[in-house]
Amino acid sequence: MIPLLHFFQDPILTASTLGTMLMGLASSLVGVLVYVRKRALIGETLSHATYPGIVLGIGVFSIFFDHSPLIFPIVVLLGAFVSGFLGIYVIYYLESKLSLNSDTALCFVLSTFLGVGVLLASKLQFSEPVWFQRVQALLYGQTATMLTVHVYIYAVLAFVISVYILLLYSPLKIIHFDYDFAKVLRIFIKPIEFFTLILLVFAIVIGIRSVGVVLMAGMLIAPAAAARQFVRKFWQMFVLSSFFGVGIGFLGLVFSVNGSIWFQEKYGQKISLPAGPIILIIATLIVLFALIFERKRGLISRIIRRNQFKMNCVEENILKFLSKSLNKVHFSDLREVVHLSIPVLWGVLTMMKLKKLVAESDGFYLTKDGNIKAMQIIRLHRLWEVYLFKCLDVQRENVHKSAEEMEHIITPELEEELTELLGDPKKDPHDQIIPRKEGLS
Repeated sequence: MIPLLHFFQDPILTASTLGTMLMGLASSLVGVLVYVRKRALIGETLSHATYPGIVLGIGVFSIFFDHSPLIFPIVVLLGAFVSGFLGIYVIYYLESKLSLNSDTALCFVLSTFLGVGVLLASKLQFSEPVWFQRVQALLYGQTATMLTVHVYIYAVLAFVISVYILLLYSPLKIIHFDYDFAKVLRIFIKPIEFFTLILLVFAIVIGIRSVGVVLMAGMLIAPAAAARQFVRKFWQMFVLSSFFGVGIGFLGLVFSVNGSIWFQEKYGQKISLPAGPIILIIATLIVLFALIFERKRGLISRIIRRNQFKMNCVEENILKFLSKSLNKVHFSDLREVVHLSIPVLWGVLTMMKLKKLVAESDGFYLTKDGNIKAMQIIRLHRLWEVYLFKCLDVQRENVHKSAEEMEHIITPELEEELTELLGDPKKDPHDQIIPRKEGLS
């Protein structure tokens, strides 16, 4: 296994390592702009749109040049640039001139350009098989064959993108979050959007060397998608997305190289793990981790909050039921009210006893704190009934069901507003007394 530091020292691995990390930095910064505008498909479209340009460029240049390793990168970049910009023009024409919606135009360009590229590649397969093999390799990237010149190209691109974002941060923020307000301020929207698209094409075309035509869109969206789960500010998203992009590029290369070595040592056979797909797998895992484990917006935290809310509703319903009972209530009676399994209900009642809301002695009954909380719930319930009846003209017999739901989510601020709006009512539409706020503190 190769140590991590060795990736920055080995003459063969250094270019691939730095190039992949800089590719992750450049694509993640541009990806934030794409992600925020909710146009993730444009990255996928433009990455596929470069394919026919690559194939056609190589096909034309193969007529005039032999299989020179020096001319190959130039041909790839030039063909990809031309094809990518042509893809942008076609998208613009379909949206503005033919009035197609954005998704339709993007899908049309993606499928058409990729189909043309595959058609051209099938011809190249028989006329120039050596060039064809190199073209096919670019579908999923050729990270291992990066040279120092690629590092310089990535570094320049990352620098240009970073300077662009720093200089135009405020206009970009307004355009991407409030497009109409940007028009009112007379911001140069079209030039900024056009230059953003140019940088997007640059990031895609140059990134093809690392992760390939098919997978490049993932490197645009994955870092931004992961960063969005942890931040609330635009500039924070750029910072964290770039951190993820650099980390994903580095870890993908490390797992590709060391994974191949591990398989060979473990099973005695040579297995190559291509860096491009491994980079995207790492990116996917990071996004999934963010979506599942983020502290506030993650799947687990949402499940916990949802279950806590359900249990809180059950707890409040139990308190209301006990407050209306003149005698102590047995466990079997509570089960008929809340419809929970025996273990879950025992768990809720145990928590309520720990909170000193209920007590048990030949049945369950409310403590002083439990009675205060129960009266508060009843107060919110009846206030909402009055609001529905007086302000929304809901029939008296129809207000109870809505109040049963709203009593669990009315905040103290909303309670104060309701009290002021309704003139601090004494009774609900059913002529039942509303508990006073003063007696519940």
